[in-house]
Amino acid sequence: MELKTVQAIAFSSMSAGIIPPEFIRSEKEQPAITTFHGYIPQVPTIDLSDPDEEKLTLGKEFFELPQEEKELYAKSPDSKSIQGYGSKLQKEVEGKKAWVDHLFHNIWPPPAIDYQFWPKKPPTYRAANEEYAKWLQGVADKLFGRLSLGLGLGEGTLKESVGGDELLYLLKINYYPPCPRPDLALGVVAHTDMSAITILIPNEVQGLQVFRDDHWFDVKYISNALVIHVGDQLEILSNGKYKAVLHRTTVNKEKTRMSWPVFLEPPSDQVVGPLPQLVNEENPARYKTKKYSDYVYCKLNKIPQ
Repeated sequence: MELKTVQAIAFSSMSAGIIPPEFIRSEKEQPAITTFHGYIPQVPTIDLSDPDEEKLTLGKEFFELPQEEKELYAKSPDSKSIQGYGSKLQKEVEGKKAWVDHLFHNIWPPPAIDYQFWPKKPPTYRAANEEYAKWLQGVADKLFGRLSLGLGLGEGTLKESVGGDELLYLLKINYYPPCPRPDLALGVVAHTDMSAITILIPNEVQGLQVFRDDHWFDVKYISNALVIHVGDQLEILSNGKYKAVLHRTTVNKEKTRMSWPVFLEPPSDQVVGPLPQLVNEENPARYKTKKYSDYVYCKLNKIPQ
């Protein structure tokens, strides 16, 4: 199965200094027009004394493999699973495409893992990701605990409400090759994550932006740090006390940007809605209660909910 990838398009476009029209965003989306020149202030930071450099290196090495080797992990066109290597994630917005290739696969819990989507090259890829998944569970437990306490709830409330030990850890490796017109293109269009929480490690190339006070701000890269996104499910559970972050990704003309988000998602049949403890006459439920799979279907198909 031969895939048309952004990596290949980037290689052929750089010398000409142009990009195909399907990657050119409307003026209301173009980074050169819509970015506020400055960094968003007061971003909480989690400092890591020992960042997972091996994992970052292995992800980069996968995307540097020959195309035919990467395509061994491509999902078939008729697959309903999100897992696999490719370029197209969801329905194109106004016919436009994102300047990114990606690799998706579950890393936890064990029953959700399908190793056919885990690259065999580099040879230490599997061991590094299994170790990373174990480490992330500790990080996630601390995050859910602190966020629960912030709502005046028991420390385990939020985690149990999104599936407890059945919580799904979905890894996505984003590969944004150099783009000859970064002023016109986006790596990922503006969105909020469907997850409860997203834990992300970026490389050193600037690209993440968040929307605040009617402006797009760059999120400054901080070495040895994790980026934490509040996702839609946490906003729903908290009845709007926590807000899912609207974010997007820009691209670079000279350098490849990469990021390693892990989406912490409820099981598909988990029912998610505003927690009863946070709903009363003065604070009525602001969101519908539904299965996570139904929420995902509505969001991907742009059905109001």
